[in-house]
Amino acid sequence: MNAYAAHAALELPEGGIQLPCEPQNHAHDTARPWAQWLADYQLEDLVQRFPVHTQEGSCWVLTLRPEIQAAWMPGHDTMALHQHLGHAALAPDPFALEREILIALLGSPLRFSFASLEALASHVRVRRNMTLAARKTALAFKTEAAERPEDHWQYDEERGFTLKPGRCLIDALIAATQPEATGKLYDFSCYRATEYVILLGIAQELKIHHPDLLGQLQALNEIHAIRSGQFHDVFLVEYGSMDQPLPARYYVPGDRLWFRNPDERSSDVMGYEGSWVIYLGGGLFSNFWKRDQPFTLESKAIEIYHWRDGVHTDAQGQLQMDENVVDQRVAQTLADPQATHRVLERMLRMRDGKGIYAEGGCLDTTRECPRSVSRDQCELVLPNF
Repeated sequence: MNAYAAHAALELPEGGIQLPCEPQNHAHDTARPWAQWLADYQLEDLVQRFPVHTQEGSCWVLTLRPEIQAAWMPGHDTMALHQHLGHAALAPDPFALEREILIALLGSPLRFSFASLEALASHVRVRRNMTLAARKTALAFKTEAAERPEDHWQYDEERGFTLKPGRCLIDALIAATQPEATGKLYDFSCYRATEYVILLGIAQELKIHHPDLLGQLQALNEIHAIRSGQFHDVFLVEYGSMDQPLPARYYVPGDRLWFRNPDERSSDVMGYEGSWVIYLGGGLFSNFWKRDQPFTLESKAIEIYHWRDGVHTDAQGQLQMDENVVDQRVAQTLADPQATHRVLERMLRMRDGKGIYAEGGCLDTTRECPRSVSRDQCELVLPNF
């Protein structure tokens, strides 16, 4: 079974977290490690457990207690969890962020299945790493450019950007995405930036808990870049679907997701087909161009809506985007409550299918999260080049 199986596979309506357990006479003993782990996060009183039986054997399912779910995550809405936990939206404390991640998983509408408590702990740490990295990531605003720190990276048309011999993968990813490392902003797309953030979060976990695999990942990145569709297949699991969309306000810190541009004309501008972001927790989404101004769900929807106003044809007959016009129209809409309501009513709908531009909005039906890289549930299979 895939590590992130939907609840339908278990024929149960609940989501939450699934962990294995021994036969019934040992079940109490096997519960103790994760019970203590939850206590370390001060969550033991918020969680209920129940045994289920699957084709793979007996297991525990952990979910939020119904009254906590209703009060903290009504309709699986995770965007105010930080308020219930008593910390700021972008609290720098890793412990607070891990608690937010764990509660969002416990309250998930789909079942997240792990082979062990360590696999679960590793998943939480990778999401934490990714989220903290995304908060620090800043790019120059050139959606068609491709630039990296020359001290760390080299470029080949076929192989893409690869590590220079002897350079550390973690340091190279930080140098490319976090301007404090080099004093410079680099030009590349938000899609590629999400790949670097994800790769960095995984590499940081491997450095401490799976160094042999980090060595393999390092060596591979010296040979060939893993990017685009292959990156998705190698490193990520997509959960939710067009047939069974995730709730519109369910996000776990570290999720990668796509906001679709539902306007057909402006979506033909390179880089404006939609927007790839990382959920930062606290109801906020990454803004790699202005990292000190992360998006809310509403502000992101309004920005994408006004791309239709910024599109124009240049002297060469090519479609271009005028961001100044977009910014002006966004400001006008935000200053008018009725206009804001109209735009959000149009945009905060599930997107149409591929190639369709009808009544759908900008919300995607799925999220993407990292594959397990723990030693006892390693789902990361590196390709050969």
